[in-house]
Amino acid sequence: MATEEQRDKRFFITTPIYYVNDRPHIGHTYSTTAADAIARYHRMRGEDVLFLTGTDEHAQKVVRAAEAAGLDAQSFADRVVTSFVDMWDKMHVDYDCFIRTTEDEHKAVVAEVFRRLMASGDIYKDHYEGWYCVPCETYFTEDALNEGGLCPDCGREVERLTEEAYFFRASAYGNELVREIEAQPERIMPDSRRNEVLSFIRGGLQDTCVTRANQGWGVPVPGDEAHVIYVWFDALINYLTAAGWSLDDEKFAATWPPDVQLMGKDILTRFHGSLWLAMLTALELEFPAMLFAHGWWVTASGEKISKSRGNVVDPWAEVELLVEESGCTTDVAVDAVRYYMFREVTFGLDGSFSSEGLLGRFNADLANDLGNLLNRTLPLVERYAGGMIEQPGPGAGELSEEIERAVARAEHGFETLDLRGMLMGVWELLSAANKFVDERAPWDLYKQGKKVELAAVLYDVVDVTRVVALLIAPAMPSVAEEIWRQIGLDAMGIEMSWDGCEAGKLPPGAQVRRGRPIFPRIDLDRVRQRVAAEAAEESEAEEEETDMISYDDFMEIELRTGKVLDADPVEGTDKLLKLVVDAGEDEPRQVVAGLAQEFSPRELIGQTVVLVANLEPATIRGVQSQGMVLAAGTDKPLALIVPDRDVEPGERVR
Repeated sequence: MATEEQRDKRFFITTPIYYVNDRPHIGHTYSTTAADAIARYHRMRGEDVLFLTGTDEHAQKVVRAAEAAGLDAQSFADRVVTSFVDMWDKMHVDYDCFIRTTEDEHKAVVAEVFRRLMASGDIYKDHYEGWYCVPCETYFTEDALNEGGLCPDCGREVERLTEEAYFFRASAYGNELVREIEAQPERIMPDSRRNEVLSFIRGGLQDTCVTRANQGWGVPVPGDEAHVIYVWFDALINYLTAAGWSLDDEKFAATWPPDVQLMGKDILTRFHGSLWLAMLTALELEFPAMLFAHGWWVTASGEKISKSRGNVVDPWAEVELLVEESGCTTDVAVDAVRYYMFREVTFGLDGSFSSEGLLGRFNADLANDLGNLLNRTLPLVERYAGGMIEQPGPGAGELSEEIERAVARAEHGFETLDLRGMLMGVWELLSAANKFVDERAPWDLYKQGKKVELAAVLYDVVDVTRVVALLIAPAMPSVAEEIWRQIGLDAMGIEMSWDGCEAGKLPPGAQVRRGRPIFPRIDLDRVRQRVAAEAAEESEAEEEETDMISYDDFMEIELRTGKVLDADPVEGTDKLLKLVVDAGEDEPRQVVAGLAQEFSPRELIGQTVVLVANLEPATIRGVQSQGMVLAAGTDKPLALIVPDRDVEPGERVR
């Protein structure tokens, strides 16, 4: 077993592992970059860090996505997983372990867990009869479904399953889970999420179906290959695999349990907060020290950003936007996106992501505050001290208390996962330093010949800049390294360590090397004018189009049949309905249609309609729309365009 000293020097953090039927979007990036920042902080403290992320590949929706792409499941997973690896590299994510659930080592651990729980009687064979949501990879009882028999999580159709299956006896561990969580409330954070988990468990844990019929994809049940192990049971075990459970006893003893497991709030209650903890209890293993569920990024109208809703934010597109509008380097733009995600919203709550908000914070926080301090300080050192950091005399250290407060707040923020609070503390220090320069006016001290006071002021301001670089290094590693370079510390061979976060540790003799401004200001008025001009041009182009189109143009319009799965009014309008339409694709589409005055939501649900499937997505009254439903009528919709016989969703209309 690991000694207390060994445990004090190690830190184990995980993110969820992501389904490979998707490509990384802002939600994936939020979890992973947050974990990266926390891991970097602990590395700076000299701890032995294990930062785990990866991909979850045995889902049924991966099989369906592969079929749609004309590939077998493994080839499809191999192709898509590179998008995660590439994105994490681009976003400065420095993980220690990237696990794929299709790896032989992981499959061996999953099989061993299954064997042990079967031997203990915690897994047993029975028959499953109920509902299953493929997109959510979740089993549901009849009374758990939404009105209309839809998935309570995603609102889509579920499938009826009746098959022989194996069950995990989760019901045996509900009372023990409640006792453990109540005894150590910090195991599940934030508080609101812990309350949800406790309420769910107190409602009565049900035994969980943990296998499906083997259709050629998944980890086979040991000794019964007619079944494969349920994707969530399989995926959760990745944490044990990375720690060395059943593979390397010494590594496992020194690593387990995880200090922090990060995840989105949607996968806490039913999976990590109950099923996962019940599995660990059955295996007689320690719980993670903390399960932390962060919020979602949502649109301005409060809708979750996700691929299925057609409103995803591509983090790399936001990076490219910053580079284009500001002229900063790509590395700086990446760190600016990281900063925006951590600073914009308290970690654990939902937040609204917008490109305009990102550009605004780039100017207000990064260019005006951080950039301003650096851009005004280094020229002063060059002008009044020949570019050299001089030995400070009496009077230095006037900003020591401000530095001490910022360091304490940063440490508290990283330890409690208050990333926003951590950055707010750093920016309070920046504000104090900028105010200090204004009040002490080193240019006046130079004119008055007060060399001792001038040296002390310049030392204090550059010392603050040095400490700020250390404090932001976990969140903004490339920016921190560039600041370190510009104040001359990399040339002196001084490493960036958390031990350096004290006032007065700036070594005399450092030669500043001012470079181009790290954060060039963005002309926001010019950006707004350009966006408005582009919108006007598009509108004019639409008006100038002829009434006639060519045959080739018509053939480019993709008309397909679609089945309406759900329909709801769009808030704030009496004409629009928000439809969820199955168009024969991997996931349903969301379509906004002006049908509300003539058709009720109830009469549309279940209807097969004709959909313009390749219409460019548009936001209508704050709601994303992916297509158009065809109806007859000049001034108002009088009748839907529908096929005269039954056809499957997704059939081409010619």
